[in-house]
Amino acid sequence: MSAFKQIILLLSTLTLLSYGSLAQAAGDPVKGKAKSAACAGCHGADGNSQAPNFPKLSGQYADYIVKQVNDFLHNKRSDPIMSGMAATAGSATDLADIAAFFASQKKMKGRPVKSAKAARGKVLYLKGDSARGIYACVHCHGKNGKGASKTNPFFPVIGGQHKVYLVKIIKDFKLKKRTNDPAGMMAAVAIKMSNADIEAVSEYLSGL
Repeated sequence: MSAFKQIILLLSTLTLLSYGSLAQAAGDPVKGKAKSAACAGCHGADGNSQAPNFPKLSGQYADYIVKQVNDFLHNKRSDPIMSGMAATAGSATDLADIAAFFASQKKMKGRPVKSAKAARGKVLYLKGDSARGIYACVHCHGKNGKGASKTNPFFPVIGGQHKVYLVKIIKDFKLKKRTNDPAGMMAAVAIKMSNADIEAVSEYLSGL
């Protein structure tokens, strides 16, 4: 089976699973606002981080936020700051409320980028590069990077995210510094991307 077919099969399976047992119980965004105070220092009061190395959380899917915090908590993902902060999220209910608050905010948005690099990134994002085995990002992350399914904990909103953060995360997958993607799906794509590809896709996404 080709790499493309394997990814398509896995994508279909994960999408079906997202509507079942993997979906989290809905949190309370009103309660989550008060509980998210500790998050504001890095991610912003409404999830619109001003620091390029801290991801925006505004409009991010709640299930995805819950999964990532739990991955930090259980050492499935590592970060000098978040690995410690994850333990302060409280109970599962508290975490669900915090995630619901950020998810309820207006989806993250960047400033349009008009550059040759961004134009190249757009092509890679929408079409991929079959000759090099690079699967098109749009199939998992949706049009304009706003996600493909509201109840999918695997494929986040990335359109409008900080370029600096996106470059780091994709490189982490490429270098296997981050391995909490399902069945190595993201790593399988990232490892085939050059640094120039990563810069281009990240620049395009940051402007959406």
